[in-house]
Amino acid sequence: MKTKGMMKRKGIEFSNPVIEVDDLCKQVTLADGQGDLQILQDIRFAVGAGESVAIVGASGSGKSTLLGLLAGLDVPASGTVRVQGRDLFALDEDARAALRGESIGFVFQSFQLLPALTALENVMLPLELAGVDDARVIATQWLQRVGLGSRLTHYPKHLSGGEQQRVALARAFAPDPRVLLADEPTGNLDAETGRAIIELMFALNREQGTTLILVTHDESLARRCSRVLRMDAGRLREAESAGIATP
Repeated sequence: MKTKGMMKRKGIEFSNPVIEVDDLCKQVTLADGQGDLQILQDIRFAVGAGESVAIVGASGSGKSTLLGLLAGLDVPASGTVRVQGRDLFALDEDARAALRGESIGFVFQSFQLLPALTALENVMLPLELAGVDDARVIATQWLQRVGLGSRLTHYPKHLSGGEQQRVALARAFAPDPRVLLADEPTGNLDAETGRAIIELMFALNREQGTTLILVTHDESLARRCSRVLRMDAGRLREAESAGIATP
């Protein structure tokens, strides 16, 4: 059994790639069977340890598809994604899931909490799956850290949208991932709640030394990241420095 803490990583090297993407392509067969639809084409980039990167673009440009591939939740037509030097798609499904559990946290627009579990149990789940023997203690600490120390035994249906996303953040950070992937994390929240969630996410990301990759249509949010990748019709059209340091 393993024991995990909430220690901040030391000596982060921004030049050390945590994620490397090379010639990534994704296509699906059209419903009528008459050819394929190209969703992603020739995507190449790398993300260094501790970087914060925003992926922006219009709806349908391939942003969320790309994020799913970075997490190993989907399989490309061709190309590679390396996480800490390991080729995701050279692994079988079980090994890919194990790497995802060890190295990648995911925050979804729709929260993706299990309705039959309490807030505490939702945060404990990935820790228990990873064999962490003090999962309850760590999950409790994380829920306290995101301001939900009094809501441990509440079920998702009894939590507001902002509270559910706080539970989701605690669940994502609790296993101490190297990479946090966030897909429109404020998309289902009102503006004020969304701002609070973003402040919390960036603060936790900075404290933990996690690499952040964020999909958003919000240009002001993208500029909070150290770098912006711009998608257009399945292609990476430009990569730019956001010019605004993560606070």
